[in-house]
Amino acid sequence: MKFDRNRYFMLGVILLLLGLQFRLVDSFVLNETSTRALHKVMKTKTVDANSMATNVFMQAAPSPKKTLRPPRWLGFVFLTAGGIIALHALVLPKSGG
Repeated sequence: MKFDRNRYFMLGVILLLLGLQFRLVDSFVLNETSTRALHKVMKTKTVDANSMATNVFMQAAPSPKKTLRPPRWLGFVFLTAGGIIALHALVLPKSGG
């Protein structure tokens, strides 16, 4: 697959939108399936099933959910990279000609 002007521009727009989303959202709450998959990948220890804290938590909210808080600088990085790539796409020669 050859990267031409259109693909560079689309990549830049996607990175711009991703950066905008990271700047506007404080945190992401994963569902139960994603939380369990994240624990498998990260190989973090789960809380003991017999502990009092787990029992109280499971009564209040039966499905465990993980909250991710990305750093503030991540949005700026995506915005900057997307802007540079989109502007670079404008100076590339047109495809097919």
